[in-house]
Amino acid sequence: MIIRLGYVAMSTVVKNASPSKTMTATNFSKLLDRDAAIRKLERLGAENLHNTLRLLRHNRAHDIVVFRLSSRLIPLIGHEMLAEWDPIPTLSAEFAELGSYAKQSGMRISFHPDHFTVLSTAKADVLQKSVQDLERHSAMLNAMGFGAEAMCNIHVGGAYGDKEKAAKRFIHNFTSLPPEIQQRITLENDDKTFNARETLEIAETVGAPMVLDIHHHAVNNEGEDAAELWPRIQATWPSELPPKIHASSPRGESDPRSHADYVEIGPLLAFLQAIAPTTPKLDIMIEAKKKDEALFQLMEDFKQQEGVTVLNQASIQL
Repeated sequence: MIIRLGYVAMSTVVKNASPSKTMTATNFSKLLDRDAAIRKLERLGAENLHNTLRLLRHNRAHDIVVFRLSSRLIPLIGHEMLAEWDPIPTLSAEFAELGSYAKQSGMRISFHPDHFTVLSTAKADVLQKSVQDLERHSAMLNAMGFGAEAMCNIHVGGAYGDKEKAAKRFIHNFTSLPPEIQQRITLENDDKTFNARETLEIAETVGAPMVLDIHHHAVNNEGEDAAELWPRIQATWPSELPPKIHASSPRGESDPRSHADYVEIGPLLAFLQAIAPTTPKLDIMIEAKKKDEALFQLMEDFKQQEGVTVLNQASIQL
Protein backbone atom coordinates (compact mmCIF):
# COMPACT_ATOMS: atom_id res chain seq x y z
CA MET A 1 0.00 0.00 0.00
CA ILE A 2 1.34 3.40 -1.02
CA ILE A 3 0.45 6.12 1.49
CA ARG A 4 0.73 9.86 0.90
CA LEU A 5 0.58 12.30 3.81
CA GLY A 6 -0.95 15.75 3.73
CA TYR A 7 -1.93 18.49 6.16
CA VAL A 8 -4.48 21.24 6.65
CA ALA A 9 -4.56 24.83 5.39
CA MET A 10 -1.58 26.50 7.06
CA SER A 11 2.05 25.85 7.92
CA THR A 12 3.84 26.13 11.22
CA VAL A 13 7.15 26.03 9.34
CA VAL A 14 6.64 28.76 6.72
CA LYS A 15 6.41 32.07 8.52
CA ASN A 16 4.15 35.01 7.68
CA ALA A 17 2.14 32.97 5.20
CA SER A 18 -1.37 32.91 6.61
CA PRO A 19 -3.98 32.00 3.97
CA SER A 20 -6.77 33.28 6.23
CA LYS A 21 -6.13 36.98 6.80
CA THR A 22 -9.44 38.66 7.43
CA MET A 23 -11.41 41.72 8.39
CA THR A 24 -14.18 41.62 10.96
CA ALA A 25 -17.71 42.52 9.96
CA THR A 26 -17.58 45.28 12.60
CA ASN A 27 -14.50 46.86 11.05
CA PHE A 28 -15.99 46.55 7.57
CA SER A 29 -19.16 48.32 8.66
CA LYS A 30 -17.10 51.19 10.11
CA LEU A 31 -15.60 52.02 6.71
CA LEU A 32 -17.70 54.81 5.19
CA ASP A 33 -16.66 54.17 1.60
CA ARG A 34 -18.26 50.79 0.82
CA ASP A 35 -16.50 50.38 -2.52
CA ALA A 36 -13.14 51.05 -0.91
CA ALA A 37 -13.98 48.58 1.85
CA ILE A 38 -14.80 45.89 -0.72
CA ARG A 39 -11.54 46.59 -2.56
CA LYS A 40 -9.74 46.06 0.74
CA LEU A 41 -11.45 42.70 1.17
CA GLU A 42 -10.39 41.73 -2.34
CA ARG A 43 -6.79 42.74 -1.62
CA LEU A 44 -6.84 40.55 1.48
CA GLY A 45 -8.22 37.72 -0.63
CA ALA A 46 -5.43 38.17 -3.16
CA GLU A 47 -2.89 38.10 -0.35
CA ASN A 48 -4.41 34.90 1.06
CA LEU A 49 -4.24 33.26 -2.37
CA HIS A 50 -0.64 34.39 -2.77
CA ASN A 51 0.25 32.91 0.62
CA THR A 52 -1.51 29.68 -0.32
CA LEU A 53 0.68 29.51 -3.41
CA ARG A 54 3.71 29.95 -1.15
CA LEU A 55 2.49 26.99 0.90
CA LEU A 56 2.08 24.87 -2.23
CA ARG A 57 5.66 25.68 -3.22
CA HIS A 58 6.76 24.66 0.27
CA ASN A 59 4.76 21.46 -0.10
CA ARG A 60 6.31 20.65 -3.46
CA ALA A 61 9.79 21.09 -2.02
CA HIS A 62 8.90 18.47 0.60
CA ASP A 63 7.03 16.06 -1.72
CA ILE A 64 3.67 16.86 -0.09
CA VAL A 65 0.90 16.43 -2.66
CA VAL A 66 -2.17 16.17 -0.39
CA PHE A 67 -3.39 19.53 0.91
CA ARG A 68 -6.59 21.08 2.22
CA LEU A 69 -7.18 24.71 1.34
CA SER A 70 -8.42 27.19 3.90
CA SER A 71 -12.14 27.96 3.58
CA ARG A 72 -11.31 31.52 4.65
CA LEU A 73 -9.42 32.50 1.52
CA ILE A 74 -11.76 35.43 0.92
CA PRO A 75 -12.72 37.38 4.05
CA LEU A 76 -16.44 37.91 4.70
CA ILE A 77 -17.54 36.08 1.55
CA GLY A 78 -21.14 35.02 2.08
CA HIS A 79 -21.74 37.47 4.90
CA GLU A 80 -25.24 38.96 4.94
CA MET A 81 -23.82 42.47 4.59
CA LEU A 82 -22.23 41.42 1.29
CA ALA A 83 -24.94 39.22 -0.16
CA GLU A 84 -24.51 40.52 -3.72
CA TRP A 85 -20.70 40.54 -3.68
CA ASP A 86 -18.94 37.94 -5.82
CA PRO A 87 -15.17 38.47 -5.60
CA ILE A 88 -14.22 35.26 -7.42
CA PRO A 89 -14.20 36.81 -10.93
CA THR A 90 -12.10 39.71 -9.64
CA LEU A 91 -9.56 37.23 -8.26
CA SER A 92 -9.70 34.93 -11.28
CA ALA A 93 -6.02 35.36 -12.15
CA GLU A 94 -4.92 34.48 -8.62
CA PHE A 95 -7.20 31.44 -8.50
CA ALA A 96 -6.01 30.28 -11.92
CA GLU A 97 -2.34 30.59 -10.95
CA LEU A 98 -2.95 28.61 -7.77
CA GLY A 99 -4.81 25.85 -9.58
CA SER A 100 -2.29 25.66 -12.39
CA TYR A 101 0.59 25.21 -9.96
CA ALA A 102 -1.26 22.56 -7.99
CA LYS A 103 -2.17 20.59 -11.11
CA GLN A 104 1.32 20.84 -12.59
CA SER A 105 2.68 19.53 -9.28
CA GLY A 106 0.23 16.60 -9.18
CA MET A 107 -1.38 17.81 -5.97
CA ARG A 108 -4.67 16.60 -4.54
CA ILE A 109 -6.56 19.66 -3.32
CA SER A 110 -9.69 19.79 -1.17
CA PHE A 111 -11.83 22.01 1.05
CA HIS A 112 -13.59 21.35 4.36
CA PRO A 113 -16.45 23.89 4.69
CA ASP A 114 -17.09 25.11 8.21
CA HIS A 115 -19.30 23.36 10.73
CA PHE A 116 -22.27 25.64 10.02
CA THR A 117 -22.63 24.05 6.57
CA VAL A 118 -25.14 21.32 7.42
CA LEU A 119 -27.60 19.47 5.20
CA SER A 120 -29.41 17.68 8.04
CA THR A 121 -31.00 20.89 9.30
CA ALA A 122 -34.77 21.37 9.44
CA LYS A 123 -34.41 25.16 9.12
CA ALA A 124 -34.89 26.51 5.61
CA ASP A 125 -32.60 29.51 6.15
CA VAL A 126 -29.75 27.36 7.49
CA LEU A 127 -30.14 24.98 4.57
CA GLN A 128 -30.10 27.83 2.08
CA LYS A 129 -26.90 29.25 3.58
CA SER A 130 -25.34 25.78 3.60
CA VAL A 131 -26.11 25.23 -0.07
CA GLN A 132 -24.76 28.68 -0.93
CA ASP A 133 -21.56 27.90 0.96
CA LEU A 134 -21.09 24.67 -0.99
CA GLU A 135 -21.73 26.57 -4.21
CA ARG A 136 -19.04 29.12 -3.29
CA HIS A 137 -16.52 26.39 -2.52
CA SER A 138 -17.30 24.73 -5.84
CA ALA A 139 -16.98 28.06 -7.65
CA MET A 140 -13.52 28.58 -6.15
CA LEU A 141 -12.42 25.12 -7.29
CA ASN A 142 -13.83 25.85 -10.75
CA ALA A 143 -11.86 29.11 -10.81
CA MET A 144 -8.73 27.08 -10.10
CA GLY A 145 -9.51 24.85 -13.06
CA PHE A 146 -10.30 21.72 -11.07
CA GLY A 147 -12.94 19.15 -11.88
CA ALA A 148 -14.77 16.81 -9.54
CA GLU A 149 -11.47 15.34 -8.34
CA ALA A 150 -11.13 18.37 -6.03
CA MET A 151 -13.71 17.76 -3.34
CA CYS A 152 -15.44 19.38 -0.36
CA ASN A 153 -15.61 17.32 2.80
CA ILE A 154 -18.56 17.78 5.17
CA HIS A 155 -20.17 16.08 8.15
CA VAL A 156 -23.73 14.80 8.07
CA GLY A 157 -24.62 17.39 10.73
CA GLY A 158 -26.74 17.51 13.85
CA ALA A 159 -29.37 15.01 14.97
CA TYR A 160 -31.73 17.70 16.32
CA GLY A 161 -33.33 15.26 18.74
CA ASP A 162 -34.12 12.59 16.13
CA LYS A 163 -31.14 11.10 14.32
CA GLU A 164 -33.23 8.98 11.96
CA LYS A 165 -35.22 11.99 10.74
CA ALA A 166 -32.05 14.07 10.47
CA ALA A 167 -30.46 11.37 8.31
CA LYS A 168 -33.50 11.31 6.03
CA ARG A 169 -33.39 15.12 5.74
CA PHE A 170 -29.72 14.96 4.84
CA ILE A 171 -30.38 12.41 2.12
CA HIS A 172 -33.26 14.47 0.71
CA ASN A 173 -31.30 17.72 0.81
CA PHE A 174 -28.16 16.13 -0.63
CA THR A 175 -30.02 14.60 -3.56
CA SER A 176 -31.70 17.97 -4.19
CA LEU A 177 -28.33 19.65 -4.75
CA PRO A 178 -27.18 20.39 -8.31
CA PRO A 179 -25.31 17.32 -9.66
CA GLU A 180 -22.05 19.27 -10.00
CA ILE A 181 -22.18 20.03 -6.26
CA GLN A 182 -23.14 16.48 -5.29
CA GLN A 183 -20.19 14.98 -7.13
CA ARG A 184 -17.80 17.22 -5.22
CA ILE A 185 -18.90 16.15 -1.72
CA THR A 186 -17.28 13.63 0.60
CA LEU A 187 -18.82 12.66 3.95
CA GLU A 188 -16.91 12.30 7.20
CA ASN A 189 -17.93 10.65 10.46
CA ASP A 190 -17.93 13.02 13.43
CA ASP A 191 -16.93 12.70 17.06
CA LYS A 192 -20.34 13.23 18.69
CA THR A 193 -23.30 12.49 16.43
CA PHE A 194 -23.10 10.48 13.21
CA ASN A 195 -20.53 7.74 13.75
CA ALA A 196 -18.60 5.87 11.07
CA ARG A 197 -21.22 3.16 10.45
CA GLU A 198 -24.06 5.68 10.27
CA THR A 199 -22.11 8.00 7.99
CA LEU A 200 -21.15 5.07 5.78
CA GLU A 201 -24.77 4.02 5.36
CA ILE A 202 -25.69 7.56 4.29
CA ALA A 203 -22.68 7.78 1.95
CA GLU A 204 -23.71 4.51 0.32
CA THR A 205 -27.28 5.78 -0.07
CA VAL A 206 -26.37 9.06 -1.76
CA GLY A 207 -23.35 7.77 -3.66
CA ALA A 208 -20.76 9.99 -1.96
CA PRO A 209 -17.24 8.88 -1.01
CA MET A 210 -16.66 8.57 2.72
CA VAL A 211 -13.64 10.00 4.54
CA LEU A 212 -12.95 7.91 7.63
CA ASP A 213 -11.69 9.93 10.58
CA ILE A 214 -10.02 7.35 12.79
CA HIS A 215 -9.78 9.73 15.77
CA HIS A 216 -13.49 10.52 15.59
CA HIS A 217 -14.23 6.82 15.28
CA ALA A 218 -12.24 6.08 18.43
CA VAL A 219 -14.40 8.44 20.50
CA ASN A 220 -17.74 7.84 18.77
CA ASN A 221 -18.60 4.26 17.88
CA GLU A 222 -20.90 1.42 18.83
CA GLY A 223 -18.18 -1.19 19.06
CA GLU A 224 -17.44 -1.40 15.34
CA ASP A 225 -13.87 -2.05 14.26
CA ALA A 226 -12.73 0.57 11.75
CA ALA A 227 -10.76 -2.02 9.77
CA GLU A 228 -13.87 -4.19 9.46
CA LEU A 229 -15.83 -1.24 8.05
CA TRP A 230 -13.01 -0.36 5.69
CA PRO A 231 -13.94 -2.56 2.67
CA ARG A 232 -17.31 -0.83 2.45
CA ILE A 233 -15.76 2.61 2.99
CA GLN A 234 -13.16 1.95 0.30
CA ALA A 235 -15.91 0.86 -2.10
CA THR A 236 -17.52 4.33 -1.90
CA TRP A 237 -14.52 5.83 -3.69
CA PRO A 238 -14.21 6.02 -7.49
CA SER A 239 -11.40 3.93 -8.92
CA GLU A 240 -9.47 6.96 -10.16
CA LEU A 241 -9.10 8.50 -6.66
CA PRO A 242 -7.26 6.95 -3.72
CA PRO A 243 -9.45 6.79 -0.60
CA LYS A 244 -8.69 9.46 1.98
CA ILE A 245 -8.72 9.23 5.77
CA HIS A 246 -8.16 11.77 8.54
CA ALA A 247 -5.60 11.13 11.25
CA SER A 248 -5.09 12.89 14.55
CA SER A 249 -4.59 11.98 18.18
CA PRO A 250 -6.45 13.03 21.35
CA ARG A 251 -4.97 15.84 23.38
CA GLY A 252 -5.25 13.74 26.54
CA GLU A 253 -7.43 11.43 28.61
CA SER A 254 -9.39 14.36 30.03
CA ASP A 255 -9.91 15.85 26.56
CA PRO A 256 -10.17 12.92 24.15
CA ARG A 257 -11.95 14.77 21.34
CA SER A 258 -9.52 17.68 20.90
CA HIS A 259 -6.56 17.27 18.59
CA ALA A 260 -3.03 16.94 19.93
CA ASP A 261 -0.04 18.75 18.46
CA TYR A 262 1.30 15.58 16.85
CA VAL A 263 0.02 12.17 15.72
CA GLU A 264 0.70 9.13 17.85
CA ILE A 265 1.97 6.51 15.44
CA GLY A 266 0.79 3.35 17.25
CA PRO A 267 -2.98 3.42 16.64
CA LEU A 268 -2.54 4.80 13.12
CA LEU A 269 0.01 2.18 12.11
CA ALA A 270 -2.15 -0.63 13.50
CA PHE A 271 -5.05 0.50 11.33
CA LEU A 272 -2.85 0.90 8.26
CA GLN A 273 -1.37 -2.56 8.69
CA ALA A 274 -4.86 -4.02 9.00
CA ILE A 275 -6.10 -2.51 5.71
CA ALA A 276 -2.84 -2.71 3.72
CA PRO A 277 -3.52 -6.12 2.08
CA THR A 278 -6.68 -4.82 0.37
CA THR A 279 -5.78 -1.16 -0.20
CA PRO A 280 -3.36 -0.30 -3.04
CA LYS A 281 -3.28 3.45 -2.35
CA LEU A 282 -4.32 5.72 0.51
CA ASP A 283 -4.08 9.43 1.26
CA ILE A 284 -3.94 10.63 4.87
CA MET A 285 -4.94 14.14 5.91
CA ILE A 286 -3.16 14.95 9.16
CA GLU A 287 -5.32 17.12 11.41
CA ALA A 288 -2.80 17.69 14.19
CA LYS A 289 -2.30 21.16 15.62
CA LYS A 290 1.30 21.35 14.43
CA LYS A 291 0.24 21.00 10.77
CA ASP A 292 3.27 20.26 8.56
CA GLU A 293 5.53 19.89 11.59
CA ALA A 294 3.34 16.99 12.65
CA LEU A 295 3.66 15.49 9.18
CA PHE A 296 7.45 15.70 9.28
CA GLN A 297 7.51 14.15 12.75
CA LEU A 298 5.22 11.34 11.67
CA MET A 299 7.53 10.59 8.75
CA GLU A 300 10.45 10.36 11.19
CA ASP A 301 8.40 7.97 13.32
CA PHE A 302 7.54 5.83 10.31
CA LYS A 303 11.24 5.50 9.50
CA GLN A 304 11.71 3.66 12.80
CA GLN A 305 8.99 1.09 12.11
CA GLU A 306 9.67 -2.37 10.75
CA GLY A 307 7.98 -3.10 7.44
CA VAL A 308 7.73 0.56 6.42
CA THR A 309 9.52 1.74 3.27
CA VAL A 310 10.03 5.47 2.89
CA LEU A 311 9.36 6.58 -0.69
CA ASN A 312 10.03 10.30 -0.33
CA GLN A 313 9.66 13.09 2.25
CA ALA A 314 5.89 12.60 2.57
CA SER A 315 5.08 9.09 1.29
CA ILE A 316 5.64 5.57 2.53
CA GLN A 317 4.85 2.02 1.48
CA LEU A 318 3.59 -0.80 3.67
